[in-house]
Amino acid sequence: MFLDDLMKRFADMQSKATVKTVVGEPMHVNGRTIIPLASVSYGFGMGGGQSPKTEEGKEPSAGGGGGGGARIEPVAFLEITDGALKVQPVVNVNRIAVAALLAAAWAAFWFSRRR
Repeated sequence: MFLDDLMKRFADMQSKATVKTVVGEPMHVNGRTIIPLASVSYGFGMGGGQSPKTEEGKEPSAGGGGGGGARIEPVAFLEITDGALKVQPVVNVNRIAVAALLAAAWAAFWFSRRR
């Protein structure tokens, strides 16, 4: 029962991971054709357990659970103008800011340890 439900959900996730998820529908804007590209990631997990038999004649209790998620992140845009193709990458400013903050914190840590 639990495994059947998990397999059904996994099959549903696989049916949604198509080429159209990664390569978006072309858009026509001012004589240009723009095609969005994305990175798609799926993840899931599950677990279960059973309690030891404690009393004579009593069945042990069992339980389980699971979860999953998807992440879709824009990566680039293909721009086609007059037969010329350009790839315009999407810059993730949040990722750059976090990396800069981590580098600053690491430098501050080592500077304070030296003094």
